[in-house]
Amino acid sequence: MTPLPPLNPLKMFEAAGRLLSISKAAEELFVTPAAVSRQIRVLEEFLNFQLFRREHGGLSLTPAGAKYLAEITPLFMALRETTNAAMGGGYRRRVLRIRSPATFAVRWLIPRLAGFHQLHPGIDVQLTASAAPLDFSREDIDAGIELGDGHWPRLIVQKLVPNELVPVMAPRAGATGPREPRELASETLLHSLARIDDWALWLRAAGAPGVNAYQGMKYETSLLSYQAAVEGHGVAMAQKALVEKDLAEGRLVMPFGLALDRGDHTYYFASPREREESVELAAFRRWLADAVAASSTTMPSAL
Repeated sequence: MTPLPPLNPLKMFEAAGRLLSISKAAEELFVTPAAVSRQIRVLEEFLNFQLFRREHGGLSLTPAGAKYLAEITPLFMALRETTNAAMGGGYRRRVLRIRSPATFAVRWLIPRLAGFHQLHPGIDVQLTASAAPLDFSREDIDAGIELGDGHWPRLIVQKLVPNELVPVMAPRAGATGPREPRELASETLLHSLARIDDWALWLRAAGAPGVNAYQGMKYETSLLSYQAAVEGHGVAMAQKALVEKDLAEGRLVMPFGLALDRGDHTYYFASPREREESVELAAFRRWLADAVAASSTTMPSAL
């Protein structure tokens, strides 16, 4: 039987990951920042992977840390709600249930969620991850994020980030990368099985018919293919909005200037049209629009 993680360190990580701040987590949990840091190190040793990057501007989750946070958040929410019910329901929080594809959640949404919590401390966001199409008749969620054309008559949709496809790779010390798209024939292409045709679309736009668009390494999600690119395993076809931080901080580079804009085929925030919108959902929708507008001004350009 797989052992449970140490629960006190897990509690510290959940708070620090949700708030993206050691000091704020310490304040919420009535302990010292040193205690939070120490407990997070205990959890990292147990898991055998790093949860946070410690940066000058504060904390950021590693890809593994962000994925782990997304998976444990519903468990903490369920525990809080069960405890509240057992106590007679006297402690009431407003809960907003959101579902998102894992890559979008880890790469775009989770790093910004602390901003929503700061503006609306009385609203708990319960975030789950799945690549399955949204089905509000079967799922207990208030809204979700989905990749598609946005033509869903029964849903209220809000377009999010541009879906610009760009090849990305780790910078190579002392070596040059491909200078023209046709040179990708000698590179290892990294694919996401969730978006298996993206390389073919980009190579067609780049005028490189001699490159096999389906050769190379294939991963279950874009999240994994991006990490493989960061580790130097090949060239990934990325959605530019989801690798903007890696590009800005030099972990990834774009060897070519061509960005293929998929237009209306992108990520949308969606909720059922027949339901009356709650105050909590309206607040999240406004915050999301502001976050999208802010992110559009920081997109890095090609080398």
